Amino acid sequence: MTEWQFQRENIRSFRFVRAAFDAQSGEAELVYAFDDGPELIERIAVPGAPFTLDTVRAAAVQRALRLLHLIAGVSYYKAAVPSEIVIDSYAIDADIAALLTSIYENGLGEFAYRNGISLRGRIRFPHGSRSDLDSAHGPPLSPTPPRPLLAQGRSGPDDPLAREPGPSPAGERGSEEHALVAIGGGKDSLVSIEALRAMGVAQTLFWIGASPLIATCAARTGLPGLNIGRRLAPELFAFNREGALNGHIPVTAINSAIGVLVALLHGFDQVVFSNERSASYGSQIPGSGEVNHQWSKGWEFERDFGVHVARHITPSLHYFSLLRPLSELAVARQFARIERYDGVFSSCNRNFHIQGERPASRWCGQCPKCHFVFLALAPFMPKPRLTAIFGRNLLDEPDQAAGFDALIEYRDHKPFECVGEAAESRAALAGLARRPAWREDALVARFVREILPQLEAGELAIEPLLTEQGEHRIPSGLRERWIEHFGA
Repeated sequence: MTEWQFQRENIRSFRFVRAAFDAQSGEAELVYAFDDGPELIERIAVPGAPFTLDTVRAAAVQRALRLLHLIAGVSYYKAAVPSEIVIDSYAIDADIAALLTSIYENGLGEFAYRNGISLRGRIRFPHGSRSDLDSAHGPPLSPTPPRPLLAQGRSGPDDPLAREPGPSPAGERGSEEHALVAIGGGKDSLVSIEALRAMGVAQTLFWIGASPLIATCAARTGLPGLNIGRRLAPELFAFNREGALNGHIPVTAINSAIGVLVALLHGFDQVVFSNERSASYGSQIPGSGEVNHQWSKGWEFERDFGVHVARHITPSLHYFSLLRPLSELAVARQFARIERYDGVFSSCNRNFHIQGERPASRWCGQCPKCHFVFLALAPFMPKPRLTAIFGRNLLDEPDQAAGFDALIEYRDHKPFECVGEAAESRAALAGLARRPAWREDALVARFVREILPQLEAGELAIEPLLTEQGEHRIPSGLRERWIEHFGA
């Protein structure tokens, strides 16, 4: 038999082979394949095992596991982007297929743009109707207590994915709030953590992967944490060397699905992320329209994913972003009021690359994230404090002009990074131009000299950008405390 080789142009199908969770070890196994090629096995390790799962909880975990399997497959699908998608071991309905299509098309928007391909109409998840799922695919799930191993089989009449979910194990906590909060090592999640602390919400933090930087930030909070292991199939890296397509994926969508699974296993009633309203704004590319690097951090994903969790996983687990009504500048203002993390946080994404060079310190000082975070914090922090955090003054380095130009969409589009809107960057620079401590710095002086005369005065005020606005999923029971905290 000829050994299978990855040849992207010859691959016809991407397969979701199976998914299983071992409650004794806390390990989830997600299995994929191209055509009849080798199995690509990803492993997710959840601390806290063994898990005791009654029938209701086991069913919810099974639903969450299946959703994670489908969303995490984007990491592998993108390697070849074949025309056919096959789900080997279970069936899905049209609602779930529509959610997945949106995640793959929009979440791979930057990937598609950079690789010169179109995904619109190409991604088709096979699905049946709700009635089809209610009457097909073998025996129902057993009502007896679950076995330690939950394997994904064909949907049956009582398959929980084919009906509205019942009560969730999260309800066992009664009226107690306990949030599972994603921490990423940057300013946003730290603002959420301190806000929830002030609101009296019990928290457990979670992060994925072995990042010493995130672990240090988590330790500084003094809160309990769960470090989730995620091991990608090693074949994927070999495929990259053999001509696989590569690029940005909707990692927040994957992390959100992991968070839902972890929350169910531990009995938490909230999964909290820290994505602000600015994340919904993409880069305007001439000839291509809007391409949003951080689509899965935006409102569209949060809304659709949250609704899916409530309808198809469990109605008692609430997924939301605590910062959704705020701009990046409003979050920066909140962070500037907290000093305990100055020496440990970093928003520089080069710290978190799977492969490649990482900065010698917490901030590389050269990337769009470093540029934007420095600029966003500058209006709200004393200059000596900010330059001490970064170890330098990025606004007094003339060779950084192009990077800051992109932030304000001057001669370039918004960078493919998790940065705020151009209006926020323009307002921040305009505000600094009026301050003696900043206005003589090279890039601020250049902004005043070359760019400011081309802008309308009405679009340069910071205050309107600091007000809350827009849709959100913050629970009603938390809303009053939210307003009191962030309105102060």
